[in-house]
Amino acid sequence: MSFSKDVLRYDEQVIMRLRSLYRQFGYTQYRMSRFEEYGLYSDNKSFLASGEVITFTGASGKLMALRPDVTLSIVKNIKDSDGLQKMYYNENVYRPDGHDFKERMQIGLECIGDIDLYSAGEVIMLANRSLEMLGKRSCVDISHMGFLNGLLKKEELTTEQRTELFKRVSEKNVPGLNALCDEYCLDSALRERITALAALYGPYEKTIEELRNLSSNEETEAALDELGSVQGVLGRLGADQNINLDFSIVNDLSYYSGIIFQGYIEGIPAKVLSGGQYDKLLRKFGKRSGAIGFAVYLDLLERLGPPRGGAEVDVLLLYGDKTDPDELARAANTLTSSGQSVRVQREIPGGVKYKKLIEM
Repeated sequence: MSFSKDVLRYDEQVIMRLRSLYRQFGYTQYRMSRFEEYGLYSDNKSFLASGEVITFTGASGKLMALRPDVTLSIVKNIKDSDGLQKMYYNENVYRPDGHDFKERMQIGLECIGDIDLYSAGEVIMLANRSLEMLGKRSCVDISHMGFLNGLLKKEELTTEQRTELFKRVSEKNVPGLNALCDEYCLDSALRERITALAALYGPYEKTIEELRNLSSNEETEAALDELGSVQGVLGRLGADQNINLDFSIVNDLSYYSGIIFQGYIEGIPAKVLSGGQYDKLLRKFGKRSGAIGFAVYLDLLERLGPPRGGAEVDVLLLYGDKTDPDELARAANTLTSSGQSVRVQREIPGGVKYKKLIEM
C-alpha cells in the first residue's frame, strides 16, 4: 500500500523529510534507551537546557531519569574512533514546561571523531537546509567561542566573572557590560571591543572587516580564520545564504569550543535549532574525539502548523444509523487500499480539513 504525504501529520512529514536529508549525506540512525542513570544529568546540569529532571528508582535500586537530553546519552555510550561517526536521531525528551513536564520530540545529528573544516561546514549546511525544508523564511546565526575567549586571554578573571561577562554579551546588554568592565578593572580598549562585539550582527561579508578590527591576538585571528574557511565550505555546498555572524551567541565554557550556532524561523520568537562544537564535553568522559552537532526542537513547530489550505485527511466518510457496517468497512478498506487517508464518522467534525466528503 502506498501513502501520499497528506496521510501523515505535519510533524511526521517534517521528520521524514529531515531523516531523508541526513541519510543523503551518510548519517545513520542512532537509537537509545529512554532511561539513563540520574548521575549522568546531575553531573552535567549546566549542559542541559534546564537542570530539572524526572527521576524514579529502577528495579536495581539505582536512581534513574527520563532522558532530558540526547547528546549526553550519545557521548556517554559512543566509542572513540579515529574516523568519523555520523549519526542522526529522532527521539523524545522530557523537559519542564511551566509547572509541569512535557514530552518533546527532538530530531538532530551528531558528527563525532576527527572534526575538520569540511565536517563543521557540512553540519552547519545541514542545519541551514533543515530550516529551509520547513518552507518558511529562516536563518542560521553563527558565533565562535574562541574569539571572545581570545579577547579575554590576558585578563585574570575567575570562571564566574567570565561567565557573567558572557551572560551580558548574550543579552546584548551594553550598560551591564560597561558596569562589569568597571568592576573587573578592564581597560577601555578591551571594553570597546567587547561592547562592539555584542552589538555586531550580519552576513559574513558585511561583518568580517569589523571583526578583523576587533581582533587582538593569535587566538582571535585563528577563530576568524576558521569562520572564513567554514564560510567557504558553505559556499561550495550552496548553503551560504541566510547565514549571519552573531557573537552574542555564547554557550557554557565547560563544554563548548569553537563554532556554535542557532537557527530561527519566521513566526516563532525563539530558537528552533541549536548546535555547536562540544569537544570539551567528550573530554569530561575521557574521550579524545571531537564533536559537532545540532538539535531541531520540533515541539516549537506546532506554532506554525501545516501550510494553510492543507487537508488533514483525503476523505471524510459519513454514515448514519441505517448504514450497513459491512458496507461501511468495505468502503473504508477500498479507499485506504487506494492510498487515501479516511476518517469515518457519524457527523462532520469541527476543525478537520478534508478533500472529499462521502456519505453512506
